[in-house]
Amino acid sequence: MTELFNTVLYEPLFNLLMYFYKVIPGMDIGVAIIIVTIITKIVLFWPSLSSIKSQKSMQELQPKIDAVKKKYKDNKEQQSKELMNVYKENKVNPFSSCLPLLIQLPILIALFRVFMGGLNTDPETGILVADQLNHLYSSLRDYFSINPISPLLFNWVDLSKPFWVFALLAAAFQFWQSKMLMIRQQIPKTPGAKDEGMAATMSKQMVYFMPLITFFFGLTFPAGLTLYWMMSTLFMVGQQFYFLRRKNKVKPNEPEKQPAN
Repeated sequence: MTELFNTVLYEPLFNLLMYFYKVIPGMDIGVAIIIVTIITKIVLFWPSLSSIKSQKSMQELQPKIDAVKKKYKDNKEQQSKELMNVYKENKVNPFSSCLPLLIQLPILIALFRVFMGGLNTDPETGILVADQLNHLYSSLRDYFSINPISPLLFNWVDLSKPFWVFALLAAAFQFWQSKMLMIRQQIPKTPGAKDEGMAATMSKQMVYFMPLITFFFGLTFPAGLTLYWMMSTLFMVGQQFYFLRRKNKVKPNEPEKQPAN
């Protein structure tokens, strides 16, 4: 299984990174990381957009879902039937956001491995270690077996070590991305709405919690990986902006459909 993963995903992405490092002017590994990140995000654009669309639809439907759960909290069978009716009436598949994520997950894992540990070099020579050279295709292997790799971005940032500026930017973009899709919901104050209030509070807390986690890991991982995460998140911000702008342009004058009594 590991060999199949390396052959199908890890090695093509690793070789793509090293190819761009070799051919771009200045041989900047940071620029190569940015190029590979953009290419992979373009390839995954439509599956990712489908996931964003599904996530947004589920958020907009959440008040109706909460109302059904509250109304039929003592009858789980009827609750399930009513929830399926809500999904069907609103043409929403609760599992539709999972498939695009499952498609992207192996690629994201491969990219993580490439940027996290793919650039292991001999500290004295700067040449890739033998284990990494074995993952390169023959033409690139011949070149990088005698030519060292510089871990610097713009001859300034050492991407083999943590860099707090990238960690901070990655966290900021993470917050921006989460905030864009967040729907403003008032926390219910009625005694019977305890679960809904707790869910709304947790949702708001996650908007702030995830950027903190991103910042913490950014201070721990090599800056090359944080650069990938930062550029990937920024791309997703642009993707969400595109989706929301297009969504707002579709039938802007159409009155909102009222739920059936």
